[in-house]
Amino acid sequence: MKIESLKELLEQVKTGELAVEGALEKLRHLPFEPVGADHFAHLDHHRHLRCGMPEVIYCPGKTDEQVVEIFGKLAETGNNVLATRAAKGTYDAVAAQFPQTIYEDKARAIILRQESQDDKVGLIALVSAGTSDIPVAEEARVTADLLNQAVETIYDVGVAGLHRLLQHCEQIQRANVVIVVAGMEGALASVVGGLVSVPVIAVPTSIGYGTSFSGLAPLLTMLNSCAAGVSVVNIDNGFAAGYIAAMINSQTDVKKES
Repeated sequence: MKIESLKELLEQVKTGELAVEGALEKLRHLPFEPVGADHFAHLDHHRHLRCGMPEVIYCPGKTDEQVVEIFGKLAETGNNVLATRAAKGTYDAVAAQFPQTIYEDKARAIILRQESQDDKVGLIALVSAGTSDIPVAEEARVTADLLNQAVETIYDVGVAGLHRLLQHCEQIQRANVVIVVAGMEGALASVVGGLVSVPVIAVPTSIGYGTSFSGLAPLLTMLNSCAAGVSVVNIDNGFAAGYIAAMINSQTDVKKES
């Protein structure tokens, strides 16, 4: 339940338009709601009130039937719904029940937009080192976009050809926060961190040959960055990067000129 909906509900009780019993029924599932006969999930409906974004469905490990049932319960609230790391077959199952959903193929994300889009302010710059890092970067983009943030993408500008990045310096420096997605050795985050005066969120990816250790090498590089403004999320966690960037961008008081 959104804050506006809660206020409207309380106003209806105040004016007598809605009986107390009716309001109690609507509030019954506000904190959380068990899902399924075996209660395989407990949906945190209060999260939107606390954090500004409803609970997100992480699809791996769940059956298609479980995802569909959770998706339906979240959709009933009227909020946007996001399911991450979704296979195409999972999307097909969801779309059969909710045809208005969209599948972001690169991000492997299922999206249902139900909230009106306000004018986007500020800017998040989303930078990837290589083309192979784009799926993780796209997960970050989809997340931030669903939170009504303006995002500009700059892909395949890794340190092996530094001149490619430098060509986009002005664009990157307009942003209120920068997300840098990189695999291999993960050096791009430190380079970007030395070029901007805003927070940099580094996302190590599992892209790389054997001694990248499925993302451990870029993770350690980013954690050991000599650029003080760099923070790091978990390997391949584009969702967290997009969410954090949206929080930073939405709270900034200074809107840089576009």
